[in-house]
Amino acid sequence: MVATAEDGFLSPALDVRERRTTVTVLGAETAVFMYEPEAGPGAPAPTILAVHGFRGTHHGLLRIVDRLGDVRVIMPDLPGFGVSSPLETAPHDIAGYAEWLGALADELALGPDTVLLGHSFGSIVAAHFVAEHPERFAQLILVNPISTPALEGPKGVLSRLAVGYYRAGASLPEPAGAGLLRHPLIVRLMSEAMAKTRDAGLRRFVHGQHAEHFSSFANRDMLLESFEASVSHTAAEVADRLTLPVLLIAGDRDEVAPLAAVRRFHERLSDSRLTVIPGVGHLIHYETPEPAAQSIRDFLGEEGAK
Repeated sequence: MVATAEDGFLSPALDVRERRTTVTVLGAETAVFMYEPEAGPGAPAPTILAVHGFRGTHHGLLRIVDRLGDVRVIMPDLPGFGVSSPLETAPHDIAGYAEWLGALADELALGPDTVLLGHSFGSIVAAHFVAEHPERFAQLILVNPISTPALEGPKGVLSRLAVGYYRAGASLPEPAGAGLLRHPLIVRLMSEAMAKTRDAGLRRFVHGQHAEHFSSFANRDMLLESFEASVSHTAAEVADRLTLPVLLIAGDRDEVAPLAAVRRFHERLSDSRLTVIPGVGHLIHYETPEPAAQSIRDFLGEEGAK
């Protein structure tokens, strides 16, 4: 695996738990990383299928997985990101990714007792899929759930500037466009804007992870498609159609998924729990993995006891 133990932020045990396979879904050679429970591959354990966020890869969720040693976690790189190739028979929008998600779950023979998890952009894909297929997964976990339209409200101007940035990257000649989208300074500015921790070592780790993985996208066109999808939809827009148990995990300093909007999302859900983690923004998966993992363990245990 690319991500290794670094300053104690990732455990060497992840290497032992990891298995990797490749599955062709909608023409995309999808890299799938499976983390078996510490008791071994044959041990009974709940299974989570996890969907990462925009411009990320499966690496971003590893600190949470590290703390779920009694859970089987399956994490693909989204098509067009990490080491997965782009979709060939569907666009890189919410509907396309949702179609891919269902087909992937079928290819992996994941039963309806599987728990679906989505982070950030992944929360939109996961919520929309479950809204269309309410019986496909047993429970839904949304981390930093996108609950308000990015192009509206006080952050709308910044979001529209970001749209211009991605469109410029897609329209400029290849060297200039790709260079703009992958420029280390731009990636660092994004990372600095999201990081809230004051721990210098953890900030170095976060910035290092973003520098290593944030530019591993296949091409400019699919990046623009997926970005426009990420700012045009929310997980909350299908709240009234989510009838399964839902866990929302939010940061009280999240500017991408503001807590007030997540609370409104929570109130609209028929069966939900909300965990608010103080002092963190949109990087719960990097900065506060332990309380996030504990919330997930409690949720799985609560539902398993029924």
